[in-house]
Amino acid sequence: MDIIFLRGLQIETIIGIYDWERETRQTVIIDLEMACDITRAAQTEAIEDALDYKAVSKRVIEFVESSRFFLVETMAERLAQLILDEFDVPWLRVTINKKGAVRGASDVGVIIERGRKSRHDCHDR
Repeated sequence: MDIIFLRGLQIETIIGIYDWERETRQTVIIDLEMACDITRAAQTEAIEDALDYKAVSKRVIEFVESSRFFLVETMAERLAQLILDEFDVPWLRVTINKKGAVRGASDVGVIIERGRKSRHDCHDR
């Protein structure tokens, strides 16, 4: 299975359980890996036959910027479901990094995988 990826997408959002986190936007860093058979897109060179990663990134930014989750776990679940539903992706891995959330740690966050890796064409719906 082929993988389309986006790494290091930095987005400002309200995230966290503490009072100050409910009022101050913080940066989360998102990495996405999405399963997709790229064979047809490689043959036709048509964006309609490809997973449009620019469209994915714009939708992710819009979603995360407007969200107000308490937990990165919830953000990861909702983001994964959004991508699975809106972009017809059969499998994905979402990494959300809430840098600086734990003193002494350079990175902290969650990684989830949803869906199934299988032979499946992908493209923007």
